[in-house]
Amino acid sequence: MKATMADAARLLRERDFITILCHRKPDGDTLGSGFALYHALRQRGKTCRVRCADGFPALYGFLADGYAPEEFEEQTVVAVDIASLSLLGALREEYEGRVDLTVDHHRSNECFAKENWVDGDAAAVAEMIWDLARELEAEITPQIAICIYTGIVTDTGCFRYSNTTPNSLRIAARLIEEGLDTQPIIRAMFESKSPRRMAFESQVLSGIRYYGGGRCAVISTDQALQEEFQLDDYDLEGISALPRQIVGVLVGVTIRQADGECRVSLRTNPPVDASAICAVFGGGGHLRAAGCTIPGTVEEAERVLVAEIERHLPGDP
Repeated sequence: MKATMADAARLLRERDFITILCHRKPDGDTLGSGFALYHALRQRGKTCRVRCADGFPALYGFLADGYAPEEFEEQTVVAVDIASLSLLGALREEYEGRVDLTVDHHRSNECFAKENWVDGDAAAVAEMIWDLARELEAEITPQIAICIYTGIVTDTGCFRYSNTTPNSLRIAARLIEEGLDTQPIIRAMFESKSPRRMAFESQVLSGIRYYGGGRCAVISTDQALQEEFQLDDYDLEGISALPRQIVGVLVGVTIRQADGECRVSLRTNPPVDASAICAVFGGGGHLRAAGCTIPGTVEEAERVLVAEIERHLPGDP
């Protein structure tokens, strides 16, 4: 059933022994939201923990600073920034049918929990957690502030993406007014690239392909290339945004092949809806940023994907 912030706060006041789930291949919003909620609930005397199928990558280690998970028999399960059960990854089997509350901002949310608070107007789930923490009368401590700010800047591209709202900026301003030093977060998230990453980026961009009269740009990589440059998934943060930055491109596509399938990231400019394209292939996401998985080779995935994208391009180039 659909829920409101008041419903979410009521449930969390009444419950204890709470597990907070973040999505697989976690980003700054799911982890920032998860740990901000964790600290807010701990202030209320709740026993809780944060879980993610893929753990907490080093890039976001500062969000889990000092975290020591407790073992307990959970009574309540909360999912943050998770639009579908598939995003639970290896935890799906354990938690399918057991999620009590979802807090999410994806309009494509499948409402798989018993109560589902979904706000498609929020730029990041961290904005919703900001409201929820204050509804729970939690103090916005420095650690909560770091978590919330990280979630917001992750999903707004440091306030560059079109999903940025006045509320995004108001919350960020409040956090800065309260003394948050944003520069370490900005440097870690947006201004740090290893020499290996720069060399990889140069090689990938040298093979860019254009379609639809230059309005669609595609880059691709495979597992062998990542291994050659000794990169993991988190070294590749931001790669998906590169094709969309080209003048005249409405749809930027990044295809990453691994284990017999292709993971696709779409970034679009108006008027193209990224989530509508990805939904055709069983994926989803946001208006300007979405993803899906297509079985087969890069060439096969690119062919069917471009055919679908060209159906969504407006008029003639």
